[in-house]
Amino acid sequence: MIRTRNFIAIVVAVLAAASLEIAASPPQKDAWEEVAVPTAASFRGLSALSDKIVWASGTEGTVIRTIDGGATWSARAVSGAEKLDFRGIHAFDANSAVIMSSGNAEEGQARIYRTADGGQTWKLAYEQKTRGVFFDAIAFWDRHHGIVVSDPVDGRFALFATADGGATWSQIPAANVPPALPNEGAFAASNSCLAVEGESNVWFVTGGASVARVFHSRDRGKSWKVAETPLHPANASTGLFSVAFRDAHNGIAVGGDYAHPTDSQGPVIFLTSDGGASWIAGPATDPPGLFLSSVAYRPPKSGAGAASIIAAGTAGIVSKSPGAGWQKISAKNVNVVAYSTPETGWAAGPKGAVLHSHP
Repeated sequence: MIRTRNFIAIVVAVLAAASLEIAASPPQKDAWEEVAVPTAASFRGLSALSDKIVWASGTEGTVIRTIDGGATWSARAVSGAEKLDFRGIHAFDANSAVIMSSGNAEEGQARIYRTADGGQTWKLAYEQKTRGVFFDAIAFWDRHHGIVVSDPVDGRFALFATADGGATWSQIPAANVPPALPNEGAFAASNSCLAVEGESNVWFVTGGASVARVFHSRDRGKSWKVAETPLHPANASTGLFSVAFRDAHNGIAVGGDYAHPTDSQGPVIFLTSDGGASWIAGPATDPPGLFLSSVAYRPPKSGAGAASIIAAGTAGIVSKSPGAGWQKISAKNVNVVAYSTPETGWAAGPKGAVLHSHP
């Protein structure tokens, strides 16, 4: 089921609170420009630290980095990992980062590497060989504490934690995680089926089963609760693909059917205001049925108040500012989007696509 991870570059659309309007007309002015990078690898991992420092990871063991706002980029294939697909990355600064490969563990594709020299060299920190393990996403609360989610093994999602910046990892006891439903799994689409907040909150979203669910832990994965959403997948390619929280209470999850990216059935946007204990369906996209993958909050310019929401995928990039309707701001095809500051947005996608937003 969710073993097939050949996603068609992904997603569009977003959400806000009670009202949702997505501009169906093409953008009058493209607010994003493509940046030249020295590789044609496809990217799903993206870590934007500032307006200057950005890392991305993807196919053929490739990691790229800029420290001058995209004017120049370094691109390297991790030695010994040239056949891996690094779908997850978390950077701490210009020199230090952790990357995660997605693939079948029994085939040597479930690995975690670290660098401390800007990506010039990488050290294998952890490898899983257990049949069924398939790393879907990686996230860190701080420089020390991080977590990885994998598809279920023996009926429960496999989760791995670190307390030393990714140098060592240990599996969270499976008995602490609620049982998975038949055919339930997570999607390694944009390293955003997993989200952390504050010092200890973590959520991950699922699909492929009779109902899409959201798992939540308040203690860095030591204990878990799970909530159902109104999304009832009709097949293995449908579910929730991305989740984001702007604080401990208010969050958004998006999904759909990646096999039918413009014809997903049922609601594809879901909201929570109680930390993920309950979810409601948001309004339909326009046009309806869009498959949504990478969703994120854009920080408010004032440092306070409501954040706007962005999403990206095959149909382009859309944005909603507080007090305004949805606006389509780019028609470019990307897989993942992120903001490091209110003015600085980055996106990455297939065939070496890297985009930068205009202030």
